Amino acid sequence: MADDRSQQARPSLSRQLLPAVHGLLARPLSSYYLLIASGALLLLIGLTMVFSATSVKAYAEKGNAFTEISSQAVYALLGLVAFWIFQRLPTVTLRVLGRVLLGASIVLLSLLAVINALASVGVLTRDSLGVTTLGPIAAKLNWLYFGSISVQPGELAKLAMVLWGADIIARKGAALGHWRELAMPLFPMIGLLFILVGYNDLGTMLVLLALIVGLLWAAGVQMRVFGALGVLGLAGVGLLIAAASRGAGSGSAGAENYRLRRLTSFLQPLENCDTTSVAGESCYQLAQGRSAIFEGGWFGVGLGKSALKWGWVPEAGNDFIFAIVAEELGVVGCSVVLALLSVLAYTGFRIARRVNDPFRRLAATAITTWLVAQAVINMGGVVGLLPITGLPLPFISAGGTALVVTMAAIGILASFARAEPDAARALNARPTPRWVRLLWAPLPPLPPPRRPGPPRQPAQKPAGNRTSEGAGGGRRR
Repeated sequence: MADDRSQQARPSLSRQLLPAVHGLLARPLSSYYLLIASGALLLLIGLTMVFSATSVKAYAEKGNAFTEISSQAVYALLGLVAFWIFQRLPTVTLRVLGRVLLGASIVLLSLLAVINALASVGVLTRDSLGVTTLGPIAAKLNWLYFGSISVQPGELAKLAMVLWGADIIARKGAALGHWRELAMPLFPMIGLLFILVGYNDLGTMLVLLALIVGLLWAAGVQMRVFGALGVLGLAGVGLLIAAASRGAGSGSAGAENYRLRRLTSFLQPLENCDTTSVAGESCYQLAQGRSAIFEGGWFGVGLGKSALKWGWVPEAGNDFIFAIVAEELGVVGCSVVLALLSVLAYTGFRIARRVNDPFRRLAATAITTWLVAQAVINMGGVVGLLPITGLPLPFISAGGTALVVTMAAIGILASFARAEPDAARALNARPTPRWVRLLWAPLPPLPPPRRPGPPRQPAQKPAGNRTSEGAGGGRRR
């Protein structure tokens, strides 16, 4: 009898839970609160894991375990400032800012490519740390250094392409059905960014490709455009792989093509690889990442108790921080990170579906596609399902420019979430005090009033009821 009662109670529990979830999601500001909650939790987990993954190496090299986490905390504060600023910006300002950011990113990427190219052909020399100096500017792979300030131009290019691309596509509107309108100026700018970014960073180029696919998908372009874009993308990847043999990226002329090695190493079994050398062996990082996942098990070895972060996993605080999460927090911790990233992805696409403005819809789709693609490529490389491309895990990996730009993108999504029609009406119906609006965010503009639907036609009576119709005063002959 008890078993029968428990089986009868289970459907009732699910029937109570699902309406409660639907009720919470139906609230006007649900998108905004989901975005803030998932982003804040991911940022907190990221700061915790950066400290855990880098404290040992920082203490061994610099005598202070808090060196890396102090720098990451400063960037987190700058990211919160960027979130606050971008949450307050109207769409008109965002459209203008997209052009400014695109111009700045092209200049910085060109400067980075020129310095690295001059170092590859021997005009400039690299020091023992791989840094090339040209006057007051220094470059190392994907980073530019202006004195003590370091910038990663590829991260800035992602945000620039989101805002500029959404503005261009929203302006063209229905004209995107013509190839000439689609090609100018979108495709030439995409090609230029692919060359400038991909010369040094193939992973960021792949994220840019995914971002542009998201933009075009949200714009509703024809499928043949995606086919042409895929062919061009594959051709570009092939050219960049060939360029690595000529010194592109971290390659050197005449040496083994490191890009081809990294893109194909995950396809071969680990027993066929040399996993004993740290210096440049393609399978070493992948083998150590899998070892960390194996050691973690279901519940992990405990926060801060990782053994492989003691110099065994290269880039433990950045590209392979997900392996440290798996070792210390186990499958449960990885599932929490995946769940929060899934909530963030659901919220971003939900915002894109609910806003009315075409620019907001396109930009929200592009930002969400960017974050999802980057997370998938990073975690897929760690677990051995995708090639290792050197991309950071959003919110979790150490990295200043990446974190600040990601927080700025979340601020844009938060602004769009407040501009959803129901959210805007609710915020304007019960406005917060003026000092709250000055310190946090202004009220979003009210959407246009709902158009009344067509008048309902009276229901027609069945044709067979003619006797009662005539008796009730119907039309007489």
